[in-house]
Amino acid sequence: MDAQFLDLLAQKYDTEEKVVTEIINLEAISNLPKGTEHFVSDLHGEFQAFQHVLRNGSGTVKEKIKALFSEVWTDHEINDFTALVYYPEEKIQLVKGDLCNKQALNRWYRQTIEQMLKLITYASSKYTRSKLHKALPEQFVYIVEELLYKTDSTNNKDPYYEEIYRQIISLGQADKLIIGLAYTTQRLVVDHLHVVGDIYDRGPDPDKIMDTLINYHSVDIQWGNHDVLWIGAYAGSLVCLANIIRICARYNNLDIIEDVYGINLRPLLNLAEKYYDDNPSFRPKLQTDHNSSEQEILQITKIHQAIAMIQFKLEIPYQETPIL
Repeated sequence: MDAQFLDLLAQKYDTEEKVVTEIINLEAISNLPKGTEHFVSDLHGEFQAFQHVLRNGSGTVKEKIKALFSEVWTDHEINDFTALVYYPEEKIQLVKGDLCNKQALNRWYRQTIEQMLKLITYASSKYTRSKLHKALPEQFVYIVEELLYKTDSTNNKDPYYEEIYRQIISLGQADKLIIGLAYTTQRLVVDHLHVVGDIYDRGPDPDKIMDTLINYHSVDIQWGNHDVLWIGAYAGSLVCLANIIRICARYNNLDIIEDVYGINLRPLLNLAEKYYDDNPSFRPKLQTDHNSSEQEILQITKIHQAIAMIQFKLEIPYQETPIL
């Protein structure tokens, strides 16, 4: 058995030096402070709310900004910079609208980039340089690392660093750099994400949540009962499929069935129109900002009734099975 493990090890580390280097690296990493782990649950398709939680790290981003700048900034300045880290694209556009001339905007760019770099240095204090390297905006890795790791105590390289800042701004790359640094900060404040159940049902965008999780840097998922329903439907369970369609009708969320997953509900609508009328008990739950017409609400009400009856009939064999 030991020989088999050594053979596998040799495939990746074929020299003594490579093995020793990896041992040193792993042993050293084990002595780093533990990174922040973030737990979320009951997302239920609410993509916008989920995005906001990820962007602010449940308040961790603001805590780090306050710890770093509270002695020199007012609460208003802290909140302003926090908003920039949360939603950099939107905040930059607001700043451009407020600043009246190019010179003022360039000063803001220069100052903001420096502040972002300070925040990243602080937020990455638990990580290795290699891990930070992977989190930096890919197109700016080289210049960001040059600015992060300034070590010239004699000021011999000051013109070099100043020229980096000047070129970033003059070449129109400041917006992209600030946005990239903001997302780097969001990534650094949460080392690992735990999703504890129920990504699906009720909200309109569980598919967008899944796309985000697929691309997230470090995540694990504990499926909830709502998620298992969708997995069961994909695996071919008619009961699960009927149940998720019923829930989507209940929460006025049938668009995800047709538009996202491409399942044609026209035959179900035809059945519902033929055999069912309006019934207040089956009216969908509506958000205050919904734009559904009365005709659409009536159709969903009929679909809700039809699929509920189908689900009940599909469940009959399971109800009649004796429990041993």
